[in-house]
Amino acid sequence: MQDATIRRVVPIVVIPTFETVVTITILQMTDTMPFDPVAFHREAVETPSHDDGDAMRSLLTETLRSAGCVPTVDSEGNILATRGFGNGEHIVLNTHMDTVSPHVPFEDEGDLVRGRGACDAKGPLAALLGAFLQAELEHGQLTLAVTPNEETTQVGGAHLGETLQAEGYIVGEPTGLDVCVAARGQFEGVVTISGESAHASAPGEGANAIRAVAPILQAMESYDDERGPGEHDLLGWPTLTPTTIEGGDAINQVPATCRIGFDRRTIPPEGRGEFLDELQEHITPWLPGDYGVRVQALRPDQPWPSAFATDRSARLVETLAATSGGEIRAFGAAAEAAYFADDAPTVIFGPGVLADEHGPVAHSQREYVRKAAIGRAADAVSETIETLL
Repeated sequence: MQDATIRRVVPIVVIPTFETVVTITILQMTDTMPFDPVAFHREAVETPSHDDGDAMRSLLTETLRSAGCVPTVDSEGNILATRGFGNGEHIVLNTHMDTVSPHVPFEDEGDLVRGRGACDAKGPLAALLGAFLQAELEHGQLTLAVTPNEETTQVGGAHLGETLQAEGYIVGEPTGLDVCVAARGQFEGVVTISGESAHASAPGEGANAIRAVAPILQAMESYDDERGPGEHDLLGWPTLTPTTIEGGDAINQVPATCRIGFDRRTIPPEGRGEFLDELQEHITPWLPGDYGVRVQALRPDQPWPSAFATDRSARLVETLAATSGGEIRAFGAAAEAAYFADDAPTVIFGPGVLADEHGPVAHSQREYVRKAAIGRAADAVSETIETLL
């Protein structure tokens, strides 16, 4: 792996975005200063970021400053740094610095290291940071954009999607060094069944909302066969999964309402609004007239990633696949990549895996990544950038 280098500061340039104009100091590298992605990865995993991202934000910004960069933190807590020239193409490297709970301590087992965030996504973060610092640019601009809340609200990623413009995006997630060009979307919703309460000693005088759950679950099970978008060549079928049921206030009372929470994983071209309307229309006839049913989005003001698919023949895809040696395929989970895919070719790439032959890896107590994979990912992204820029 080449040493990352710090370069001289060149004049300030103005980068246009969709909503505003951002002034950023661009760095061009000349003097050598080594950066070790594996050492940074250890520091990152040892820094908890499952509850509060302040310590992780400080680590990343201090690392960038020590490398001669001028990082900024935007209104949504995203960390951005840009280097290169004021002309040519713009490539964005994006990943996130937060993790799920609980924190799992760092463990070094030789080439294999464990800990919360080891692969999701501090391994990809270390690799992208290494590529950002070490890639030699001849033209164009390279931006590192790291979000603080991918595992929760995703408002950081959504904000970047609204404000950045680029010719290509590489989003860091654990892909086993495969180049993922598609991902299903994800959002959550609730089906509310309305009946009529009554005393449990005379249930026939009411309309028991819990009893209406059975036909609604059947209706939901049949939705994709009858109304869904069909099977996608990369992403397969969408899923509609009931995940929670809430209903009733007292044991001796017929419940007037019952709520079924669900998780929806979408495929192109399905959108959230379209799906909610279609599901409402589909399930309503499954209930008799003395019941009501309503389908709504859960947390409708929160951003949710949509499904996307990038053309396999895009230059970014072919270049990264050639440098990494990875397979071109779909990603196994939803990702913030969805917020960039409408703007330019977008791929998901990084060291580590979501799951292995023994079960889940990301988000699990056994989360791990291999040091060698972090280095290979950094080199592959760096070579891709040097080819494109």
